[in-house]
Amino acid sequence: MRQLFTDSHSMNTDLFLIGVDGGGSGTRVVLGDAHGRELAQAASGPSGLGLGIERAWQSIQAGCAEAFNRAGVAPQWEQCVLGCGLAGANNRDWLAAFRAQAPKLAGLAVESDAYTTLLGAHGGAHGVIVTLGTGSIAAAADGEGECRIASGFGFPSGDEASGAWLGLRAIVHAQQALDGRVPLDEFAQALLERVGAHDRDSLIVWLCTTNQTAYASLAPVVLAHAGHPFVARLLAEAGEEIGKMIAALDPSGTLPVALCGGLGAPLRAYVPQRYEVRLRAPLADSAHGGLQLAQREAATKALKATLK
Repeated sequence: MRQLFTDSHSMNTDLFLIGVDGGGSGTRVVLGDAHGRELAQAASGPSGLGLGIERAWQSIQAGCAEAFNRAGVAPQWEQCVLGCGLAGANNRDWLAAFRAQAPKLAGLAVESDAYTTLLGAHGGAHGVIVTLGTGSIAAAADGEGECRIASGFGFPSGDEASGAWLGLRAIVHAQQALDGRVPLDEFAQALLERVGAHDRDSLIVWLCTTNQTAYASLAPVVLAHAGHPFVARLLAEAGEEIGKMIAALDPSGTLPVALCGGLGAPLRAYVPQRYEVRLRAPLADSAHGGLQLAQREAATKALKATLK
């Protein structure tokens, strides 16, 4: 378990603090000064660790470089403290490899994207988050300041109610439509158009080469056909899975709950009614939670320096 809250200390004012939110579909970056004041934001490609460590660093560095460019400042990596919330950071091997390939930085703190989302969503206060994007994960801060996790075991066996989870199930409808088990209706045709398939063989080619990000790209098609019987059942199941995550992390039923990520708002309507009174809009996103993480890392390093 990791402590969610720490005290801040004076730090090197020449530093840049950078919050990073890295997932399977994209990376968001927030550049701040030494006091955490925001200077610029940027986005780049995926940096979820499951897609490859080298690719993750390429996306993160590209996003950081763009943020510096927007702020009108030349990148100075040795003066940067990064706070990264990354999908896949709970895999120890991936995390070790990610740290080993890091450029020379003033500081690096890495947590799961659930942790940084929790920091951002509730502004450091106690609460529950359910992050729904390419993947999914839920987290809560309890009265002791500990971060607890539910779900987030990863694609394809976990990540319930995520974009990839929806897409993986939705494409089954297209498969069955192609061989006549269900009608080749508008929903099936929209799925096939999205993946660029027109018959059984071309769909099999797509299935054999696709990944988590590609399955998640089908989520908008699912949401656009919410009235379809297959989709209605699927979205209802997604809502029940979200409810199970909330109940697992807060059996007392007292903490506020924020639905985060790109699918947080679209799936809110499918969360069981008993949770409605506790749902709150997130105060900030995971990238801003990463900025808080970077600020904490810089403060910790400053404190250690003063104690030497």
